[in-house]
Parts: sequence; structure tokens; C-alpha cells
Amino acid sequence: MKDTMESDLEDLTKTENSAKANFEGLVAAKEKEIAANTKAIEEKTVRDGEVAVEIVNMKEDLDDTSKAFLEDKKFLADLSTNCATKKSEYDVVVKTRAEEMVALAETIKLLNDDDALELFKKTLPSASLLQLTVANKAVKHQALQALHSSKGHDGRLDLIALALRGKSANFDKVVKMIDDMVALLGKEQGDDDQKKAYCETAFDRTEDEQKALTQTIKDLGKAIEDPEERVATLTEEIAALTKGIKDLDGQVKDATETRQEENAEYTETMANNNAAKELIGIAKNRMNKFYNPKMYQAPPKRELSEEYRIAVNMGGTAPPTPAPGGIAGTGVTGAALMQDAPPPPPEAVAAYSKKGEESTGVIGMMDMLTAELDKEMQEMEVNEKDAQSEYETFMKDSADKRATDSASIADKEGAKANTEAELEHANSDKRSKTAESMAKAEEIAALHQECDWLVANFEARKAARAGEIDSLKKAKAVLSGADYSLVQVSAHRSVDPEGVGVPEKTKGAACDECNSKSQLLKDCSCHATDVWGTFANDATKELTSASGYGSTTENTGAKRLPEGWHWHCRPVSATEGVWQQC
Repeated sequence: MKDTMESDLEDLTKTENSAKANFEGLVAAKEKEIAANTKAIEEKTVRDGEVAVEIVNMKEDLDDTSKAFLEDKKFLADLSTNCATKKSEYDVVVKTRAEEMVALAETIKLLNDDDALELFKKTLPSASLLQLTVANKAVKHQALQALHSSKGHDGRLDLIALALRGKSANFDKVVKMIDDMVALLGKEQGDDDQKKAYCETAFDRTEDEQKALTQTIKDLGKAIEDPEERVATLTEEIAALTKGIKDLDGQVKDATETRQEENAEYTETMANNNAAKELIGIAKNRMNKFYNPKMYQAPPKRELSEEYRIAVNMGGTAPPTPAPGGIAGTGVTGAALMQDAPPPPPEAVAAYSKKGEESTGVIGMMDMLTAELDKEMQEMEVNEKDAQSEYETFMKDSADKRATDSASIADKEGAKANTEAELEHANSDKRSKTAESMAKAEEIAALHQECDWLVANFEARKAARAGEIDSLKKAKAVLSGADYSLVQVSAHRSVDPEGVGVPEKTKGAACDECNSKSQLLKDCSCHATDVWGTFANDATKELTSASGYGSTTENTGAKRLPEGWHWHCRPVSATEGVWQQC
């Protein structure tokens, strides 16, 4: 039997070890599967967030592109209209220029004819149209006037003016200086154009990026609110489930203790009732032995062991019968029945006589007690079975609920961990985008520092350069035509007026320029004034202002005051004697 049990134990041990190894392998595989699925969920969550951000950015790009497309369509429509207008104007200009060239060619042909020259010699002894050589001094003066006609002032023009004031009669170096200066001003203007285009493009790009970052940060802020609420909700739910499990464990413990107490009480009561029944039966049998011998049941014969039976059969003596224990030597024991020491024996009485009738009543009472004990024991058995069934049902329900709640806690903790990872990722993205936004704001501030002055002064600088280039070209034209100027000797009319706002060389030229415009105005009378004589007093005033650590005093522009005549057209001159009526 021992070998069999050891063999069974070895087989059971092997089976248990094999099952344990299989279980550990299954647990390891499931843990790997959980890790892989968790990683896949995290990656897909990140991809989902990135795709959502890309969708928002693409929608913003689509919106910007749609707006740009509408603006481009509008620009194209305006461009088509403007191109048509410019083309028609260009055609008119080309036609007019062609007609002018034809007129000039016919005029030159007419005036250069031999017969016309002979006629001019006879009728015009002092010809009014002659190609005269202009003195270098006058040419220098005109060139200086052209240089000073620029509204702005560039110190580099002073070098050219200084060269013109020299005694050299050759203007080639001055012309080269003018060409170099024009090229330099053009290059500077080109650099400013490129810088302005760069600034505008950079401003548009950085502002769009800043808007996109701001929107992204807002979206991330909204995206963070939902995980935070979910984490808070899951934390509360996990705490509630944990408390519920703890309370359930307490209830199970209380129920178990109560059931143990009830079962112990049941066991003790049943033992006492059985002992009482048995004792009553012994007492009844003893009374029947005396009063009703026919109903007496003798105790069973003592069963001897095989060894003692052999000994008795061979003439030996049976072993002594052990003294009966229990209550009154009956062998009956009760869990709750404890006997005190027996009282002293009673005093001797008179001769005894049987009481048969009284014994019948006592035996009947014993039967009634036995029946009551049977009934009570039956009720206790039913109650014990019901209590045990209810306890087992409660324990099963509690175990199921605990398992369900534990699984729910595990699921919620997993969901909470994933949500916290998502929240951390969103917070990380928000911190990153906030840092990018701050860097972009610094970039925009640097762009403003670099570009604001240029953008604000671009048109003024461009106009000043254009004026300087125009002045340089006029000075070059004067210097280039010094040896073959066509001068009209007999008239003061200017064949090439300087234009509105530019001083004319003579009063007559200023009046002619004014008269050409007065036709467009009603009740207009032309007046002219010498620029220097009118404005020299104001131009020579000095201006003192704070600058740096001290003060600076500078002339407001007398050295750049141009020579010539200004004109205006009004009904009556407001300053008699200064503005002379034409």
C-alpha cells in the first residue's frame, strides 16, 4: 500500500509540475501578447493624434490656398483689365510717337533743303537757330543745378559736385563718376527691393506658422481636457471598486465568523440532544426491565477480539469489562452536560413495593421528551441546511462579484495607464509646440527689428534714390551735350520744362509751364518767384536739437536750395512783390 501511495504521489507531483510549467509558459506568452497589444495601441493612438493634427493643418492650408486662389483670380481679372488698358494706351503712344517722328523728319528735311538754306541767308542775316558752343562754366552751373534738384540729399553727390567745381575742362571723369553713382544707387535700390520682398515673405510665413502653432496649442489644450477628465473618472471608479472589494471582504469575513458560530452552536446542540435522547432511552429501558420485563432490551453481548476468543475457547479467562463512563455510568456523554459530585446516599426507607401505574406515566413522559427532541433536531437540521445553503450562495456570489470587480479594476487601471500615456504625450506635444511658438515669436521680433525701419522708409528711400538718379542723369545729359547744345537765341521759351515742382531756369520758362496747366483750372492767374530770393531767409535758419550726450546744430538746407523760378496758378497772389504775375 505504501509503494502504491508513493507511486501515486510521484505521478501527481509530475503532473503538477508539468501543469505548473505549462501555466508559466502560458502566462509568459500572454504577458508578451499584452505588451505587444499595448504597444500597438499606443502607436495607433499616436498615429491617430498625428493624423488629426495633419487634418487640421491640411484644412488650414486648404483655407489659405482657397483664399489665395480667390485673390489670384481677382488679381488676374484686374491684370487682364489693366493689360487691355495699357495696351490701348501703348498703341496710342506708339502711334503718336510715329506721327511725331514723321513730323520731325519732314520738318528737318524741309529746313535742311538747299533752297531753304539760301532763303534763310537772304531773309535772316542773324540766324535764330544756331548750334553754339556753350561755355564750360555755364555747363557746370547747369549740371550743379541738376544735382541739387533732388529732394533728398546724399553725401556722395557732394563728391561729384566738388569735381564739377574743379578747373578741369574735361568731364569724362565726372561722367564716369555719375555712371558709377547711378549704378550704385540702382544696386542699392535692388538690394532694398530684395530685402523688402524677403521681409514681406518672412513676415507672411512666420505669421502663418505662428497662427498654426497657436491653433495647434489650443487644439492640444482641448485634447488634454478629455484625457484629464477620463483619468479623474477612472481614478474615482477604481477607488470605488477597491473600497467595494474591501467592504465585500469584510462582509465575507463577518458572514464566515457568524456561520462558524452558528455551526458550532448547531453541532453542540445536536450532540446534546442526541445524548439526551440516548440517555432517555437507557432510562426507559431500565424502567422497562423492572416494570415491563417483556419490553426490556438487553445490551448487546461484548464482542471479543480473535485473540481473546481463541483464549476463551482454550479455557482461558476473558478480559475484564471496562467500567462504563459518561452520565451515571451509562456511557452517554453530552457536550453541555456536566455532572457534579453525587450527593450522599439517602437514609434507609421502609420496605419497597412496585408502583406500576406511576411507571407507565413516567415512561410516557420520556416518550414525549424523545419526540420533542426529534422534532427540535429535525428543525435544527432544516435550519442548518438552509443557513449553509444561504452561506454557500453568498460566498459564491461574493466570489463572483470580487472576481468581476477585480477584472474591472484591472481593465480600468489599464485604461487609466493608456490614458495617462496619451495625456503625457499630449502634454509633451503642447510643451514642444509652446516652445516652438516662443521661438517663432522671437523670430518675428527679430524680423521686426531687422525689417521695420526698411519697410517704413522704403518708399521715401526709393523716391530719394529716384530723385538722385534723375538728377544724376540730368547732370550727365548736360555734361554730355556741352559741345553741341542747340540754343534758341531770340526767345526765352523753354523747349524742355523741368516739370511740376521743379524750378525752371527763367521766369519766362516758369510762366510757360504754368500757362500750359492753367487751361485745366478756372479763374486761374499764373505767378512766378525766384526761389533763392524767396526762401533763402527760411533756408538759412539753424536748428538746434538734442542728440546723444549733447546737442547738435545744423543748417536746415540752405546749401541745397536750388536756383531757378517756381510757379503757381491762383486767382490772386497772396504775397505781392514776391510772386510776380506772368
